[in-house]
Amino acid sequence: MDTQALAQRFSRVLVDLDLQCAGVEWLPSQGQGTLRVYIEKPDQEVDIDDCEAASRELSAMLDVEDPIPGHYVLEVSSPGIDRPLFTIEQFERFVGEEVKLTLTAPMDGRRRFRGRLTAVQDQVVHMQLDDGKEVDFEHAAVESARLVPDWVALGLAPAPKPGGGGKRGKKSG
Repeated sequence: MDTQALAQRFSRVLVDLDLQCAGVEWLPSQGQGTLRVYIEKPDQEVDIDDCEAASRELSAMLDVEDPIPGHYVLEVSSPGIDRPLFTIEQFERFVGEEVKLTLTAPMDGRRRFRGRLTAVQDQVVHMQLDDGKEVDFEHAAVESARLVPDWVALGLAPAPKPGGGGKRGKKSG
């Protein structure tokens, strides 16, 4: 299934709602797959009303055009804090952020990488891995990519203690 072509078709439908299609995922399953559509608004948060409106419009389009054979469930969602990255423009937008990505084929015996986006140039994604190594990927070679949330900055995890080595002592009682 060509999810990029679907995302472009969905974008044309969503423009009337002042929404954008951030990307599409197809999750096949026996009997019934899931078509997940991520929507966003320029400079605003997506709310449940946006998701409901987008779902109604996309469902109507899918019913008329029927581009997906068989049974499936349509899910419409905001990208969330661990947002997936689909387009080269999204990679450019999030330079400096930490990402996890999977390649379509192994590079140096690996398909999964985690690190900070350092640059995007001419369809090439430049990344510094957690171990300090620099790697470059053709955007076309990326199967999937997601931002890694900074739970501390979001206030959802405690900040590491200065000089903390990670070992905890026993409490005496």
